[in-house]
Amino acid sequence: MTSAPQDPPPLSPRRWWAAFRAWPRGVRLTSYVALGLALVLVVVAVVVVGLVRRPLPQTEGEATLPGLDGEVTVVRDEHGVPQLYGDSMEDLVRAQGYVHAQERFFEMDVRRHATAGRLAELFGEDAVESDSYVRTMGWRRVAERELALVSPTTRGLLQAYAAGVNSYLDEHSPSEIAVEYTVLNAGGLGYAPADWTPVDSLAWLKAMAWDLRGNMQDEIDRVLAQAAVGVERARELHPAYPVDEHAPIVGQGAVVDGVFDQDATANTTRNPLRPAFTADQRAVLGEVGAGLGRLPALLGRGEGVGSNSWVVDGEHSATGAPLLANDPHLGVGMPGVWMQMGLHCRDAGPDCPMDVAGFTFSGVPGVVIGHNAEIAWGFTNLGPDVTDLYLERVRGDEWRYDGRWQPLRVRTETIEVADGEDVTIRVRSTRHGPILSDVSDELADVGEKSRPGRGLAVSLAWTALDPAPTADAILDLNLATDWDSFRAALSSFSVPSQNVVYADREGHIGYQAPGRIPIRKSGNDGTVPSAGWRPENDWTGEFVPYDGLPHVLDPEEGFVVTANQAVIGPDYPYRLTEDWDHGWRAQRIRERLEDAGPLTVADMQDLQLDADHPLAAALTPYLLDVELPEGYWSGGQELLRDWDLQQTAGSGAAAYYNVVWRNLLALTFHDELPEELWPNGGSRWYAVVARLLEEPTDPWWDDVTTETTVETRSDVLEQAMRDARDELTRRQARDPRGWDWGHLHRLDLRSSTLGESGIGPVEWLVNRGGWEVGGGSGTVDATGWDAAEGYAVTTAPSMRMVVSLGDLDASRWINLTGVSGHPASDHYTDQTDLWARGDSLAWPFTQPAVEDAAQHVLTLVPGADPDAGGG
Repeated sequence: MTSAPQDPPPLSPRRWWAAFRAWPRGVRLTSYVALGLALVLVVVAVVVVGLVRRPLPQTEGEATLPGLDGEVTVVRDEHGVPQLYGDSMEDLVRAQGYVHAQERFFEMDVRRHATAGRLAELFGEDAVESDSYVRTMGWRRVAERELALVSPTTRGLLQAYAAGVNSYLDEHSPSEIAVEYTVLNAGGLGYAPADWTPVDSLAWLKAMAWDLRGNMQDEIDRVLAQAAVGVERARELHPAYPVDEHAPIVGQGAVVDGVFDQDATANTTRNPLRPAFTADQRAVLGEVGAGLGRLPALLGRGEGVGSNSWVVDGEHSATGAPLLANDPHLGVGMPGVWMQMGLHCRDAGPDCPMDVAGFTFSGVPGVVIGHNAEIAWGFTNLGPDVTDLYLERVRGDEWRYDGRWQPLRVRTETIEVADGEDVTIRVRSTRHGPILSDVSDELADVGEKSRPGRGLAVSLAWTALDPAPTADAILDLNLATDWDSFRAALSSFSVPSQNVVYADREGHIGYQAPGRIPIRKSGNDGTVPSAGWRPENDWTGEFVPYDGLPHVLDPEEGFVVTANQAVIGPDYPYRLTEDWDHGWRAQRIRERLEDAGPLTVADMQDLQLDADHPLAAALTPYLLDVELPEGYWSGGQELLRDWDLQQTAGSGAAAYYNVVWRNLLALTFHDELPEELWPNGGSRWYAVVARLLEEPTDPWWDDVTTETTVETRSDVLEQAMRDARDELTRRQARDPRGWDWGHLHRLDLRSSTLGESGIGPVEWLVNRGGWEVGGGSGTVDATGWDAAEGYAVTTAPSMRMVVSLGDLDASRWINLTGVSGHPASDHYTDQTDLWARGDSLAWPFTQPAVEDAAQHVLTLVPGADPDAGGG
């Protein structure tokens, strides 16, 4: 029997050194160099790790927060979600500012630079164009005026919030606040953040309004489409909302004497005509559209975004109490737009009524979406037409209006540029709004060349450019306790106009459409830009009255669904918009709610993940009818025969279908439409193609570049399927069994600032990616992608929540990223894996539940030198 080999005894340091000295000299020199390089790399790694981790916040023990009247306890769970406990609203909001700064100040700082038109101060000349647009629109100037409009209570809380932020800044150097400052200053910026102010918080709401602004790009697209294919065919690309097929949000009620009555009937409407557009008008509009399209992602996409929310009453709920679900769809990036948080008065009552938890904006006090102890609410974008572009006749600093030349309003703005010369711009405005086409010399030249001596310009009318106290609504909503106080809170919510669903602990459910929506004169229907020199195209100066906006309490069918579809039927007397989402998501949600038994929280979550493709039931039979040669060409088609129409990440059929869809759109439309109008493949295009499928010889099927051949529907479908087969073979595998949708449809989360720097190590530090996800555009699980660009996720549910009004501690929530904005934090993307799998987190609300989930507790104690700050 042989014994097992034994490891040799380890060498002592002395024996190791003696053995090393016995090596040949050349070998020893090489080893010295290698050892030296290794030590340098170790030292560099230690330094880098230290710098990256330096900004991580204190989460335990005590910290001083000047200005507090009493202690505030910050309880964090295993995912870093903070729940704050204090004895006054001012203390809670001051502490909220401190905690937001702990986790996300760089994000806050970048956004305030963006909304003030000051990004170039941080990122150089590449940001000058974006800054010029924002300065021209004057977001910061509007926010400064809004501070005077909000209530004294709101103003005081904004100041307390700013003081909390500034207390954190006062205690920390830039490298201790965010690693991004270390990177920027290593490049020679020499930057230290300025104090936070209440105006910084208000200006952030302008960015959200811009992201959800409505149909401004549609106005331009209609004009450009008319130039390309004529008025009638362009109209086919913007089909009317199918109200008979996809139910609106509110299916009952009418306006009586300016007040919406959910039990009334009978309304009227109007439909003015529009003139044609000349080539010079189309040129300047196209240039404005292209320029706005270059604005950075952190200011929002403006199109392709949407949301789902629905609420069911106790009769539809297994709990016997209402359930409310919400998942807003926004652009994807790092960090995610939301930070989860709770704000709790220890003894909630008249002196300290706040007891709320949900999703917050870093930089804004209060909770934007969530629930308190009595009610819950969720938002989706209503999408009303609150912007109008006007073509203006200008000469010098005058503009033509009502047959006369009038002076433009003119001011100058100076943009500071990191490592560059300051840039001074002249901002000109008409009575309609700022002239966007002044932003670049190129745009100005287009207008001047079109009408020498009397150029064309493009101005913007937008409700968000008029000051309004929307911040009041957010804080009042946090304190609402019933339907009446909920509606009263939303009466101040001006922009962005939202669909707001409601539920309360008493068993009621409801819906309210708030927002400032303009009433136009007879010459302007808002669908295309208007001639600014004609007074009949102006807004009246009046807005749809709040009491006249659709709302419903305890609707007859026992649930409310909002997914950006039409709010109400065509007989509603006020014009809200013509550019609704076409209602595929909404109808799918309605159908599943109607077919379901009593719903649980898990059922509501499952519905949020529904990946049924809206058009697949209509298009797939046509694809199966195409005769393809057996073998290679028919391999993808075979996958469709047993497809359940669900776009799960692992589905090969979904991969094939979506690649066919993208190729179908290219083959059908790219030959006749300019590149800026190529289909993105979303909800509107489902409606367009659904009609075309019934017209096999419609001119859209024909490829105008093949002069001797007239293609039909069959030709396009067959070529799209052949192209898809080749594409998937190149991208994934020859064997269709190796295809899956998630491999194409990937979620990458990139920082919109340093994540686009072009510096590999920096991008590696701040970006994350590689999640393979299901869902798609127009699907309930709305992981949108742009068919003109590729298959990568461009918009997605930025969070998901389900609130159980019967047991608030049984509610669930999840964030797209995590609560932290620090790349070194465990909570930078610790929720993304769960989000991608369709999982969620427990959402403790009551104090015992929060304490049971606690992992870290930080106590903020009053300081000796309170600073009201931030004014």
